[in-house]
Amino acid sequence: MSIIHSELQKLAPSAIIELYELQMFPAIHGVTVGVDDILRFHAGTNKVSADIVWAGNTYNRYPVEVSGFEYNGSGQLPRPTLTVANITGYISAMLLLINDFNPGNDLIRSKFTRIRTQARYLDAVNFLNGDNPYADPNVQWPQEIYYIERKIIETRDVVQFELVSSFDMVGVRCPGRQTIENTCQWIYRSAECSYTGNAYFNVNDEPVQSLAQDKCGLRLSSCRKRFGETNQLPFGSFPGLSGFL
Repeated sequence: MSIIHSELQKLAPSAIIELYELQMFPAIHGVTVGVDDILRFHAGTNKVSADIVWAGNTYNRYPVEVSGFEYNGSGQLPRPTLTVANITGYISAMLLLINDFNPGNDLIRSKFTRIRTQARYLDAVNFLNGDNPYADPNVQWPQEIYYIERKIIETRDVVQFELVSSFDMVGVRCPGRQTIENTCQWIYRSAECSYTGNAYFNVNDEPVQSLAQDKCGLRLSSCRKRFGETNQLPFGSFPGLSGFL
């Protein structure tokens, strides 16, 4: 049994602390003035009225509510909602800056991470005497990762977003690229292909004399000509085959 589950079995277990991270990406959201690429915050539950330091990072107390993480037996993945206070207009101002860079984005595809641990294992700096022998950033539940799918509402009081898992994102498929039988999709002699040898072949897998004549047929037979037969090398040392899988 893990440490954190052992702690939960006690008659008076330590309080569960829930932390959140929202990561923006410059290619999608631009450079937002006054905002880090990763916003770290918590909702101030369990009577925690101050910022929390976890694994050396500071999570600011901010009026937020996140719900809908429950799984059910229907097979449908949860779609949590993130509701953030907007009384100061801070969130609306941030959305305006992002929309100037990418019109209509509204934080879409920002990465949202839910982190759960217990107060007992927080960094020592969170405690009055600055000492906590139980501090351990590795004691936590598995992190849950979602992405902002859409903005639900935006008012003077709150902004609400819908979160989805990576498998539920619009326009995203798994696997990320189409796989075609007996066709390598790597660029020949690139880092993915990894072939750097001085044995040269043309597109028909026939030997040629120079690098200028060297051209891969992008077939499994082409890969074998350059790397050798699969029964001669273990898969781990046969990187050329990875393009076929």
